[in-house]
Amino acid sequence: MLENIPSHSTMTELLGQSLLEVWQALCLAIDKKYDMDRVWNTGGKQWDYEYKYRRGGKTLCCLYAKSNCIGFMIIFGKDERIKFEDIRGTLSDAVCRQYDEAKTYRDGKWVMFEPTNTADFDEFAPQPGRPSRSDFVQSGFLKHSLKQRRIKCHTHFNQ
Repeated sequence: MLENIPSHSTMTELLGQSLLEVWQALCLAIDKKYDMDRVWNTGGKQWDYEYKYRRGGKTLCCLYAKSNCIGFMIIFGKDERIKFEDIRGTLSDAVCRQYDEAKTYRDGKWVMFEPTNTADFDEFAPQPGRPSRSDFVQSGFLKHSLKQRRIKCHTHFNQ
């Protein structure tokens, strides 16, 4: 766990304004749909920061930040991988390629995306009802939240 949560100005300086808006839109959409624990960490060797969404000891997704770049990782467990294969034909070649090239670990397939705008996630959106990790792979994660909301959400940073 990170001792000092980065400030809004630190994140703006690190990412730039346009990527910060993508980061905030992702956070806003996830927070609106999911009741998750959120944890800041260092980003390891490749990233400066990690912002993890967890529930019940399982990670739903992670956002990563480094200079002028954000990463958005979705962890596909066994059930999510089956659902992904069921809808593979409806997804873009780019999403399928990213999924196919991702490394599979004992606890699932970790797929990293590096979005540059909110339109990058038009294919993913949670289904109505009680949300779960598998909602990420069903018909369009974040679709309505990201396209219709470009508001700033400062609750994830120290002011």
